Amino acid sequence: MARTGRPAARQVGSVQRAVDVLDALAEARTELGTNEISRRTGVNVSSISRLLSTLTTAGLVQHIPATGRYRLGIRILQLAGAAREGLDIRSLARPFLEELTTITAETTTLSLPDVHDLLTVDFVPSPQSVRSVAQVGRNSVAHATAAGKVLLAWGGTLPEGDLTRYTDRTIIDRTALNREIDRVRRRGWAQAVGEREDDLNAIAVPILDGTDSLVAVLGVQGPAGRFTPRAMRTAIEPLTERAAALASAF
Repeated sequence: MARTGRPAARQVGSVQRAVDVLDALAEARTELGTNEISRRTGVNVSSISRLLSTLTTAGLVQHIPATGRYRLGIRILQLAGAAREGLDIRSLARPFLEELTTITAETTTLSLPDVHDLLTVDFVPSPQSVRSVAQVGRNSVAHATAAGKVLLAWGGTLPEGDLTRYTDRTIIDRTALNREIDRVRRRGWAQAVGEREDDLNAIAVPILDGTDSLVAVLGVQGPAGRFTPRAMRTAIEPLTERAAALASAF
């Protein structure tokens, strides 16, 4: 039989039932007894007992002798860590960038954080003839871009010295900038209205892991004449939804 590189359509029933057991324990977020797992999965008790024995031996489930109940085992964390290390966030984010560009008709970007700035690692250009031009490898100035403000709100720091004024709207007063960053943190998104370039507006949201650490920044940007404050507000909900979906992978 030719190898296609795709999983076979036919599934192994015992493996699927084992997955159901793990899902039940994960959803419960507490210890469960054999009967409760059977009720939640719809699998008979004798089969559940055998599955639990196998999963416990593998370290995927832990048996609690004091209660006779079960919970997820430490090996789940080990596997999750290995999976996380192998994730390519650009591949994960690409479909969401494409969706956002379709919804907003503007350029969407994915940026990864460093200490003082962000690096654009992928983008999907607007389909319109007049568009904002993004560049892979371009840094986002922390105090003058929406993505940069997200970085500052979630652990980034500014370099020492005076802040560069790029336009008349660039915030260069550190006290005023701190107030702006506090607002970003409270509402969960940032905006920049003509702050790095006069004719460029943008919004951005964080992608956070389970410890609320910043993994990446998702953004939408466009010409100020078209990507107006009203259009920016309209784009916040779909942008936030895609960022949350991406965050679930971490």
